[in-house]
Amino acid sequence: MNDVTQYIEQFPEEIQEILGKIRSVILVEVPEATEKIAYGIPAYYLQGKPLVYFAGYKNHIGFYATPNGHEEFAKEFSKYKQGKGSVQFPIKQEIPYELILKVVKFRRETISNNIKQTQTTSN
Repeated sequence: MNDVTQYIEQFPEEIQEILGKIRSVILVEVPEATEKIAYGIPAYYLQGKPLVYFAGYKNHIGFYATPNGHEEFAKEFSKYKQGKGSVQFPIKQEIPYELILKVVKFRRETISNNIKQTQTTSN
């Protein structure tokens, strides 16, 4: 599977709605992001760098904001089950779309700043 729409459509309607909304949050905030399937899940890249990833599961939504999004939002993520570089938002709880938006904004700024810094040091 190489299409995010196809990926989302494989889930039950309730999960499709959540995944679609997360997708919209990302693309409205960072319309220039490149969308693709990577590691079998929806992935978003900005200027070739990973922005965020998300995935649907039976009981939760996985959200991945590596490499530094999880460190930056450790306090906000602390109420959710976490893995290495991932956080799980339970389907039966309200999905924290505002938090997802904050993470996406942070990752966008981080990537942009890193690219500016690289350009400055290479000149």
